[in-house]
Amino acid sequence: MTWLITGGAGYIGAHVVRAMTEAGERAVVLDDLSSGLAERIPEGVPLVQGSTLDRPLVDRVLAEHRITGVVHLAAKKQVGESVEQPLRYYRENVEGLRTLLEAVVDADVRSFVFSSSAAVYGMPDVDLVTEETPCVPMNPYGETKLAGEWLVRAVGRAHGLSTACLRYFNVAGAASPELADTGVFNIVPMVFERLTAGEAPRIFGADYDTPDGTCVRDYIHVADLADAHVVAARRLASAPDSADLTVNIGRGEGVSVRELIDLINDVTGHGIAPQVDPRRPGDPARVVASAERISTELGWKSRYDVRAMITSAWDGWVHRHPEAARG
Repeated sequence: MTWLITGGAGYIGAHVVRAMTEAGERAVVLDDLSSGLAERIPEGVPLVQGSTLDRPLVDRVLAEHRITGVVHLAAKKQVGESVEQPLRYYRENVEGLRTLLEAVVDADVRSFVFSSSAAVYGMPDVDLVTEETPCVPMNPYGETKLAGEWLVRAVGRAHGLSTACLRYFNVAGAASPELADTGVFNIVPMVFERLTAGEAPRIFGADYDTPDGTCVRDYIHVADLADAHVVAARRLASAPDSADLTVNIGRGEGVSVRELIDLINDVTGHGIAPQVDPRRPGDPARVVASAERISTELGWKSRYDVRAMITSAWDGWVHRHPEAARG
């Protein structure tokens, strides 16, 4: 198999590329490098700079590299930005996917793995979020991911394409320092940034109906997430008929914001107590995945705990911000 990995120079994408190649799969990366870094791509893996919106380019890549499967990660993914720029998000995330799928069908590519998100669920009022939990996204980003799932499944059914939609929960950590997340949009790097500046980490709301009053989330190590892509891709490649998988990727264990910040302080040695600010609108009290289906369907289980995520993420942060290290 030769897999086209869109968005393969991004934080998650680069981990998927590494995991795929280490598992013996051939990979080609398509990335517009708007947020990805070319240096993340392993030596020997072709990198084509461009967008999935560019149909002639996509056609050329599929043909020249004899692509037999696609892992589609390229997307805009900032919730707040999606609220401000919904037209851009629908164009990049939905029209980009539609263009790619059209090219895939015409090229007779048979396997398609789609990067979805727990954002499709919105604010689920359940202890564990299963794949059957109603999807009620709360922002344009989540809407584009849900619409993407609908499109992927419909194309799979109509054209005999084996498909998998992977709903990620909260991704953290790094397989190696140079692959760490360079953005400051998720809670772990946001806390790192505050600690590095000598400022208190922020907790948005401490009066939720949870054990310590702060929001509870399910965190998954990016290396585990990348391994799940390998397992899903191989399952599709081996499926004699059209496969149609939709699975959560999480650990099935909740960690509160306060617990997470305490652990970050312990790992980093900074020890700055958090400050409590008012709730942010739209933050659900608890979002924790059920990981039962992916275990049953694909035999996949997470390997890394939250401390391993924090430790590896901190190593990556210090790699780019040496001033953050404490003697």
